Amino acid sequence: MAPTVLVVDDEKDILELLKYNLEKEGYRVLTALNGKEALKSVKQHPDLVVLDVMMPELDGWEVCKSIRRDPATAKTPIVFLTARDSEVDEVVGLELGADDYITKPVKVRTFLARVKRALRVHKGGEDDEAGAVLKIGELEIQMNNYVVRVGGREIHLPKKEFEVLLFLARHPERVVSRETLLNEIWGHDVYVVDRTIDVHVRKIREKLARHAHHIETVKGVGYRFRKDV
Repeated sequence: MAPTVLVVDDEKDILELLKYNLEKEGYRVLTALNGKEALKSVKQHPDLVVLDVMMPELDGWEVCKSIRRDPATAKTPIVFLTARDSEVDEVVGLELGADDYITKPVKVRTFLARVKRALRVHKGGEDDEAGAVLKIGELEIQMNNYVVRVGGREIHLPKKEFEVLLFLARHPERVVSRETLLNEIWGHDVYVVDRTIDVHVRKIREKLARHAHHIETVKGVGYRFRKDV
């Protein structure tokens, strides 16, 4: 069955443009023009939510929080699509649990590629090293399905948090700059601020709890993953 994408935007032209192109790619598309409509449509359990920020009724931040609070939808991938491109807005979106952040004006080909990738990551199977497991002490990273376990307990990391952790863990004892992480994970053609990396690392550390010390801050440079601490 084709994946279902919920697109939420109060600009009808953008909504129709994205709906048309997603359907051309074979997706089933749900649409909503405001936050309240979005929450009703979320009950149909879409595979991905594309969410504008500035909307009537409820804004995108509130919709995102509601989706993350509900156990039935808590792991649904959320991609923010918005004209607001300041560092503060991006950090807020990441803090609320967004998986990706795309700014307008949207490039359709780029948008479709990011949607496809987000869905692939959520379903598992993105990594070419299918079945590979990276183990560091009590930390276990399953690269084929984006699963992380600490002491046998599974913890949920959104796509970008997982990729940051995996990249650092694959380069132990090496100092990795913020610029390297941005280029390797977000790519050269996507504008992301350095603060984004710090937000991701802080959230990863919170979830790793007593194992957070594996990620060491190198002041003024970036981060280093320590195998033996």
